[in-house]
Amino acid sequence: MPNLRGPLALAITTLGTGSLLVLSACLNSNAQEAVPTRTADNFVAPATVDTAGLPGPVQPVFYRHDVHAGQYKMDCRYCHFAAETSMHAGIPSIRPTCMGCHTVIGTDNPEVERLREAASNDQPVEWVKVHRLPPFVHFPHMRHVKGAGITCQTCHGPVQEMARVYQYSSLKMGWCLDCHKKNKQTTDCTACHY
Repeated sequence: MPNLRGPLALAITTLGTGSLLVLSACLNSNAQEAVPTRTADNFVAPATVDTAGLPGPVQPVFYRHDVHAGQYKMDCRYCHFAAETSMHAGIPSIRPTCMGCHTVIGTDNPEVERLREAASNDQPVEWVKVHRLPPFVHFPHMRHVKGAGITCQTCHGPVQEMARVYQYSSLKMGWCLDCHKKNKQTTDCTACHY
């Protein structure tokens, strides 16, 4: 289990059901201290964002990582539930992940309305892939997140500060090899190419 820093970051009481969701702060490890894994305690994401100049692909729903992971300090694994157990980190389902909170929170937000419409029609959100690796490269999230304690930010950058997520790191072979060498991990070709 990766080291968690600080107390649990956020507790939200869902008024409609009375259930308590407890979400912890983003992970931090010694793998790469240069990329912050958490925003300042008083961080507040901008209420409005000019999306025209933002890097990264336009998504069908403007999901704000700077609001969820930055302002509210939600742990990345709340939405990306499979990061510790699977090759892929996982994409959240609208129900129960998104609508667990958004049945009562953000009801006047047009982006939340898009989620509500998709949920009522049993339609998944067709998210656009952001981080692309060649098909001959394998990146098992579980080995990095759970096995090595690498934070999401090590590869994905300061996601908690991004209004729209974009590919922060090159994710090219040299970049990965530098990290493996720095952390005294294997550089055998078959570790990633199989």
